[in-house]
Amino acid sequence: MSSSLAAVLGGAAGAVGLVVILVIFLWYCLSRDRSISRTSETGSSDPSLQVGRNVGIGLPHRGASLSSDSQGTRRFSLEELVSATKNFSEINMIGVGKFGEVYKGLLHDGMIVAIKKRLGPPCQEFIEEVLYLSSVRHRHIVSLLGYCQESELQMLVYEYIPNGSVSSHLYGTVQLSNEKLEFKHRLSIALGAARGLAYLHSMNPPLLHREFSTRNILVDENFIAKVADTGLRNLLSRIDPAASSSQLVGDDDIFLDPEVKESGRFVEKSDVYSFGVFLFELLSGREAVQSKHLESNQSMGQWVQAHQDSNDIATIVDPRLISSFTAESMGEFVNLTLGCLFPSGDRRPAMSYVVAEIDRILEKEINLTTVMGEETPTVTLGSQLFTASR
Repeated sequence: MSSSLAAVLGGAAGAVGLVVILVIFLWYCLSRDRSISRTSETGSSDPSLQVGRNVGIGLPHRGASLSSDSQGTRRFSLEELVSATKNFSEINMIGVGKFGEVYKGLLHDGMIVAIKKRLGPPCQEFIEEVLYLSSVRHRHIVSLLGYCQESELQMLVYEYIPNGSVSSHLYGTVQLSNEKLEFKHRLSIALGAARGLAYLHSMNPPLLHREFSTRNILVDENFIAKVADTGLRNLLSRIDPAASSSQLVGDDDIFLDPEVKESGRFVEKSDVYSFGVFLFELLSGREAVQSKHLESNQSMGQWVQAHQDSNDIATIVDPRLISSFTAESMGEFVNLTLGCLFPSGDRRPAMSYVVAEIDRILEKEINLTTVMGEETPTVTLGSQLFTASR
């Protein structure tokens, strides 16, 4: 081979090698940019911290060593939340809950959020619990988006649910005079809430709500039910045990499982009992505490059962529901409510069964009330409830 040919081949090989090196370098840069872009969309600067992105997969465990930006959880600055709420003005205050004052806020990116604020010293347990709870994602659970822990303040930032709590629509102060939640609508709300609670119980380990009540079921602009305050008692018990224990009594005491009052131990069936009280309030349209014979020792379930046995169940049903339901579906709904309120937790149904039952009752009610057309539903008046079959 001549020296000139060798020189040409050597030069060509060198050029090819240089091109290969340039291609590899460009591929690395583009891959890195894409990775950073994907990471920034979740609110974290480190892609290795994006754990549990899919619901139910890779959820962080309490007490684990986690970054404050894990799972896309946003760490808000105090300045940002002060701006979002106009310095926590009374105009933006929308309530007071277990955690503290609740404000409506508008973030710089246009997102509307609900911000819960309380006094509290900084602690790692607060961050760990927030990271865990913010990884819980479900259509029927209010999402915890992030937190702030500055200047002796602890804040939780949630998605904002515009239509408020179910209690406000049933018997609250914001109830509209011409508003009427028909039986099918109430069944749909019950189904959404049941699905949210069943999802929590399906987690490994199960996540108990411990604060389930009608006030903690919110409805969005389409009246889709979402369970709020998920795991809030767990969080409070870690950062302020005294505050958590004091919540065992109060306005929502009627929702507390009697077995918990005796043993102090929460189990999945304790949430089921609370759900039964929620079903009762959907049925009656009033607060459960106003329906109990406080002078007697009857439980909520025993009181409902007594009215059912005496063919007096119509006195419990919300008068606004008259002519909007069938006796068959209403009877099954009452029986399910009684099952959830059973004194012995072992005999209460699991939430997965409750979901299936409400779904079945809702489908039946839709079929029965539309078989003759929406304007001529096949209904039974409240005064005739259950008398035909006895």
